[in-house]
Parts: sequence; C-alpha cells; structure tokens
Amino acid sequence: MAHHPLQIDLRSLPDEGIDISGSLPASFFGLKPDDIVQATGPLAYELHVERDDQDLIVYGTLEAPFALTCGRCVESFPYQVSMESYQTELEIPSDTSTMDLTEALREDMLLALPSYPRCEDGNVESRECPAQGRFQSESDDDAPSQPEGQGQAVWDVLDKLPKPR
Repeated sequence: MAHHPLQIDLRSLPDEGIDISGSLPASFFGLKPDDIVQATGPLAYELHVERDDQDLIVYGTLEAPFALTCGRCVESFPYQVSMESYQTELEIPSDTSTMDLTEALREDMLLALPSYPRCEDGNVESRECPAQGRFQSESDDDAPSQPEGQGQAVWDVLDKLPKPR
C-alpha cells in the first residue's frame, strides 16, 4: 500500500515534529462536476506537524486555485485560496497510531471560500459582475432620470387594464 502524504504515523513522529510539503491533485477536494465550486488546480502545502500531548498541531501554508460561480450573473470566475498562516489542532484518539490530515485540510480550504461568491470577490483578476445593478430596487432618490412623459406612459398602460371586481 502506498504511503498517503497526509497520513501521519504517530509512532515514528519525532519530538520536534516533521515538515511535509507537496501537492495533491484537484480531485483531493472531492467536488462533483455540477458543484458551483470547482478546484482548477492542485492543493499545494508546506506544513509542520508535531504532537502536543493528546493533540496533533499542524501549521504552515496551503494554497489552491478554484473556479466559483457568481451568485448574481451565474458566470464562473477564478479565485485563489492562500492560507499563509494556516494552523489547526486535532485531537488524537487514544486508540490510534496514525492520523490522516485529509479531511481537516479539505474542510478548512473549502470553508475559506466566500459563502456567497460574486464576481468582484475574485482575487485572481479584476472583474465587474455583468449583472451589477440589474436586480437592485431603486429608491426615488437615485432613480435614473427619464425623458419627460416616458415614466407616465407606463402608468397610462396600467390604468387601461380592467379593474378587478
């Protein structure tokens, strides 16, 4: 069986801990093709792992590119998650000799994504949302000025509809 890079053997973990680094394919995130979030490249990691009594302390950097779907225009845009000061503490179950960091890293990376993504959240390229302003209600104060009579024409049409009985 091949050694999984995020599988930590607690029996051989030195007191000073270990450094692990590498990358894992986009499939690491387990996202389905129809999800509104897609990993577009590998997870890159540089981590230090050490034991502190009944906890495993993990810190370092995590980075991965994603494509998010804008909540307004429904177009995809690039987003980079870069966790320069990543750290987590995992409780070590008393009956285990190995710890797998996969779930903790996957969850923390996905939680770092915006919960309601919008084009202007993109941090890879500057982008304005094509839907910007299309779905906002406007108050009378900031309503665009209309040519004289054009606004009234809408009411004229509505006034001609039969009245409900």
